[in-house]
Amino acid sequence: MEELRGRTALVTGASGGLGAHLARRLAREGMDVALAARREQELAELAAELQTLGVRAAALPADLSDLDQIDPLIERAEAALGPLDLLVNNAGVETTGAFTVYTREELTAMVDLNLTAPMLLAHRVLPGMLDRRRGHVVFVSSLAGKIGAAYNGPYAATKAGLVGLTQSLRAEYLHQPVGFSVVCPGFIAGDGMYQRMVDEGLKSNRMLGETTLEKVVEATVRAIQRDLPEVIETGAPVRPALALAQVAPRLVERIAPRFGATELFHRTAVARGRGG
Repeated sequence: MEELRGRTALVTGASGGLGAHLARRLAREGMDVALAARREQELAELAAELQTLGVRAAALPADLSDLDQIDPLIERAEAALGPLDLLVNNAGVETTGAFTVYTREELTAMVDLNLTAPMLLAHRVLPGMLDRRRGHVVFVSSLAGKIGAAYNGPYAATKAGLVGLTQSLRAEYLHQPVGFSVVCPGFIAGDGMYQRMVDEGLKSNRMLGETTLEKVVEATVRAIQRDLPEVIETGAPVRPALALAQVAPRLVERIAPRFGATELFHRTAVARGRGG
């Protein structure tokens, strides 16, 4: 979707971090933006900020862990701003811990918010996009969706699901004027999930890398405009390791601990009382 000006977007998880930065960038491109998240005050303030850029913006408080709110959210967004041309599935949650520490309720809740909600949102908006013969859907995944780390299993599973979903949708609608992209960031400085680790005294290293909100936002906009299947932004040269994992998974399994991810996530889990 090369032309963004005059189009309408819905961004979930928009009350802070990456979601808010994405919303601002889309507004600067001339898009009207519907903002969805749980924090009402932050959404209202962001909507007012975006309106000063000369676009329409609507704050739509919603808790997407409640799947019954999916259809009403789309209805509210389209009632406020009109048919949606862009859906950015950014809302998500990450918890770190030993796999057996999770309760069944925690596991299913993470799947609902990180995977089922984006799938249902895409399912809801896609027919209209196909009828209008334009549209794009972005799934914000993670590097964890490409190569899972220890103590991060449920999160990695949901993010890998978004990668697979994107690939399948692109194959199914290959000859249709609707695009799908998945964005796989690594550790993002200043973003909520990673920032909590930093606040706990835990930080990435040079091998794992660290990127910025601005770089991930630019990568996302590039994916939308160029209909890119997948973008990876980590601040480190990880693509060779990802490619190697496809042809020599056991080798990568053996050398991966040297990168420090296992130690980092284990320390995070212990710090949060979830080390097993």
